[in-house]
Amino acid sequence: MSNGPLNGVKIIEFAGLGPTPFAAMTLADMGAEVVRIQRPNLQHLMGLKYDILDRGRGFVELDLKKTDDVETAKSLIANADALIEGMRPGVMERLTLGPTEIAAINPKLVYGRMTGWGQTGPLANAAGHDINYIALSGALHAIGPAETPVIPLNLIGDFGGGGMYLAYGIVCALLEASKSGKGQVVDAAITDGTAHLMSMMYAMNQGNAWNDSRETNILDGAAPFYNVYAAACGGHVAIGAIEAKFYAELLDRIGADPTLAKTQMDRGTWPAVIKTFTGIFKTKTRDEWTALLHGTDTCYAPVLTIREAFEDDHNTARNLFETHSNVIQPRPTPHLSRTPGKIRAASQSQPLSIETILKNWQSK
Repeated sequence: MSNGPLNGVKIIEFAGLGPTPFAAMTLADMGAEVVRIQRPNLQHLMGLKYDILDRGRGFVELDLKKTDDVETAKSLIANADALIEGMRPGVMERLTLGPTEIAAINPKLVYGRMTGWGQTGPLANAAGHDINYIALSGALHAIGPAETPVIPLNLIGDFGGGGMYLAYGIVCALLEASKSGKGQVVDAAITDGTAHLMSMMYAMNQGNAWNDSRETNILDGAAPFYNVYAAACGGHVAIGAIEAKFYAELLDRIGADPTLAKTQMDRGTWPAVIKTFTGIFKTKTRDEWTALLHGTDTCYAPVLTIREAFEDDHNTARNLFETHSNVIQPRPTPHLSRTPGKIRAASQSQPLSIETILKNWQSK
């Protein structure tokens, strides 16, 4: 059985919120041996007994306000390949665990740093959360109806622009370290990652193909062919028929006027067509529309709840979700053909033996 593409990679994670454990989870999913350092008797912020973001790795308890525990942390880091931390700039340095101090004991270490604003800049030391970081990039302004921006959960900032970029940066730096024998710092900022995710919109905006006003663009709810509609049952359906041939098929299957295809990209017609589609989609329930449109080239999908997503036929066929520790959770992704990732069993209540970890890591 495969041990994953990152088998043999040893990573120390300093306990944190959101993007930090998400990055550690993705690396552990792919086979890295990750050990989290957290303060003694740490309680989960939301009271969860099992957190999917903490899966696949164990933890040790250290009080970093104590000199002896800091030295123990350094002993663990000295045998690691990478480190993940999500403190405010300067905190790790005050603990004598900053990149300069660690490079002296482990020059090959990849030092992954996760922040909202970045290690430098006028906002570097300011408090903030996902909503603040995506606001600064223009992403928040672009999402939602004309009246007000809509908060897109914390998917774009914390996880997309933050944790995923941190994991990607660490893997890139590990690859380079395997050639040069030298570690480096990965400065992963949510503002930076979110801006990177916005690349296509930035390009379209500067090419006069994307307005800075919400609900006036193809992908932001202005277009009738890329929108969400209420069904007769109160559920919703999602339509994404951007290409002309897909739009033509949509018109045919829902019984709309086929001549609408001629003015698909005429933005002046969009409000009227949205009104027409709104009336049409309210004539059937979500499940009836699914029976008629799902799997066709109309670019259709029912808007599922979280619980419904667990049971969906397509998701089930791809084994998208697995149950571990009595918790349904997404399987590691992307799917590798020869060395796939897997969810590894690890206790989230009992700490690991530091002595055992040191013995095992020093012998490898």
